[in-house]
Amino acid sequence: MSDFLGSTSAAASVALLLIGAGMTIAVSAASILLGFVIAVPVCIARLSRFRVARWAGGVYVSFFRGVPLLVQLLVIYYALPSVGLELPSFFAAALGLAVCTAAYQAENLRGGFLVIPVGQVAAARAFGYRGAQIWRHILLPQALRASAPAIVNEMIAILKASSLVSVVGVADLTRVSQNIVARDLKPIQWYGLAALIYLVISLGVAALGRGSERRLGRGGLAAAL
Repeated sequence: MSDFLGSTSAAASVALLLIGAGMTIAVSAASILLGFVIAVPVCIARLSRFRVARWAGGVYVSFFRGVPLLVQLLVIYYALPSVGLELPSFFAAALGLAVCTAAYQAENLRGGFLVIPVGQVAAARAFGYRGAQIWRHILLPQALRASAPAIVNEMIAILKASSLVSVVGVADLTRVSQNIVARDLKPIQWYGLAALIYLVISLGVAALGRGSERRLGRGGLAAAL
């Protein structure tokens, strides 16, 4: 294995894998951030006292959790140009992942909101907080603390699911490893190395998530004190 990785061509292939890993991280991060932006209003709709809003939020969650992600990616990639919206493969892939993860993140956030005692809203109003201030300063921080483990799990799931973006032309880690295997005909070595890189990235995300949970926990303790 050391001789294999020590050759010039193998070193170049490892460099390509690392570039593909960078693309995987980029598309995953973009989709998670955009997905969170979408998830917040979807979650609010799911918690709304208005039936139409709850229905719309429920339809969104049911649709994007019920349709396979691969199908969603293909529909977005091929449907958008038909309505005159041409997106590069990276942005189409990030959008496809984002609208999917938003459904899961919205439900994770909703679970976080549901564990907050209802009396806190009345108490906040008694102290002069308005609706938007209550959401921003009281409800959302607590919901994030409660749902942080589930959100971290979703981040790791999207990182792994990002391997599907290769079908829409994104040169991610999976696509690069496939190209190298097609050239060198050494699937065990290259797919094994790709799997190891995925594992390292996932462990990094998990470590960052644990750090974020600790910081959120300290914030909650400080607020309580």
